[in-house]
Amino acid sequence: MDKIFFLITGNAPTDPAKQVTQVDGGGTNLQTTVNNVLSVVFTLVGVIAVIVIIIGGVYYITSNGDAEKIKKGKNTIMYGIIGLIVTLLAFAIVSFVLNSF
Repeated sequence: MDKIFFLITGNAPTDPAKQVTQVDGGGTNLQTTVNNVLSVVFTLVGVIAVIVIIIGGVYYITSNGDAEKIKKGKNTIMYGIIGLIVTLLAFAIVSFVLNSF
């Protein structure tokens, strides 16, 4: 609203807080932005890992005793769990590094 007022009247807002938020785009810093982006990425990867575990469970349940399908189901579940562990460890490491700076 202040930007529209500025465009119409040609007068900049006199409140220093409004001037600062207009200059830096809302007051967010690089660390906050990186943390938000990484949180979204890690959340998506975690959801994908859980979906892979569910798919592996479906393979295992619907194998009907076929050794190859059982092996495929177990491997899919194992890889999903490994992916979930790697995601959690990566999130912990990145959070530690960002908070230490």
